[in-house]
Amino acid sequence: MTDAARGRRLGARIEEVAREAGVSKSTVSRVINGEQYVSSKAREAVHAAILSLGYSPNQAARTLAGSRTNCIALVVSEQGSRVLSDPFFAGVLRGVHGELIGHRVQLVLMMSQQDDEKDLVGYLCGGHVDGALVLSLHGQDPLPRTLADAGLPIVVGGRPLGASGVPYVDADNFNGALEAARHLATTGRRRIATIAGPKDMAVGMDRLSGWRRGLGECGVESDLVAYGDFTPESGAQAMAELLKRDPAIDGVFVAADIMALGALQTLHANGKRVPEDVAVVGFDDLALASTAVPPLTTVKQDVEQLGRTMTWRLLAELAGEEGLPPSLLLPTSLVVRASA
Repeated sequence: MTDAARGRRLGARIEEVAREAGVSKSTVSRVINGEQYVSSKAREAVHAAILSLGYSPNQAARTLAGSRTNCIALVVSEQGSRVLSDPFFAGVLRGVHGELIGHRVQLVLMMSQQDDEKDLVGYLCGGHVDGALVLSLHGQDPLPRTLADAGLPIVVGGRPLGASGVPYVDADNFNGALEAARHLATTGRRRIATIAGPKDMAVGMDRLSGWRRGLGECGVESDLVAYGDFTPESGAQAMAELLKRDPAIDGVFVAADIMALGALQTLHANGKRVPEDVAVVGFDDLALASTAVPPLTTVKQDVEQLGRTMTWRLLAELAGEEGLPPSLLLPTSLVVRASA
């Protein structure tokens, strides 16, 4: 095979290998994973298709040698300092680790930055891991599609904006935010603002849409919107911006508990009583929500379950299970405390 031909075929996917070999995707997966119960004829056909199509060359090399790495990667598209300090990522990591117990699979934690993405892709597709969990994507990030097209099994945490057809697990962000907005409106609040998440993340967009829908159902205006980046500092700044625009705000839905902490600080600094003057509802129900002053009413998503479900979905695909759901949406629920 010429270098040019090999380059054209690096994007081959498992479906193409199955089609070329005349077998099912699960049979290809069993061959790739070195499992038994595959006829010698089917195994030879899959090997020939892998070589012909150039499917994930490094993974194919491991297959022909009959080995697996028994290692998966958790790739977080954020700076390392953010990942190590944010309780959301810690919760996801606990869930991933919990699901891996008993599977004899090791975990590699990687932080993805734009300037090193080429090296990251090279590592992930270079035979070092059997699959990847990808978390906290921004915008039209090509990473999931690049990995999937290279034949690496992946599962994304959160709905990806730029990679249709890639398996993902997410919380029901829309309906969770809708319930938060309904709660604020039905308790008599009428100037209800929101501190939304980043504009380049599906989680921010979905929670903003749910808030708007909830207020619309209750006949309340939805014109008071500010944006944060899921840090306490951005929540404090956004709350200050909203108060400057309309000092009569009497309710606010904050798209993450960690931003709600900053919002509470700003409200206290401006002499606003919570919930008497301004009711506050967050999202996540992290441990910090119950210890906030006052304790935070919030939308609960099970962050550890998110990590567990992502990991289950990836391990199931690696095991060759058929009929797996392309996406999974985990439920949310409103936890009422003293802030609203």
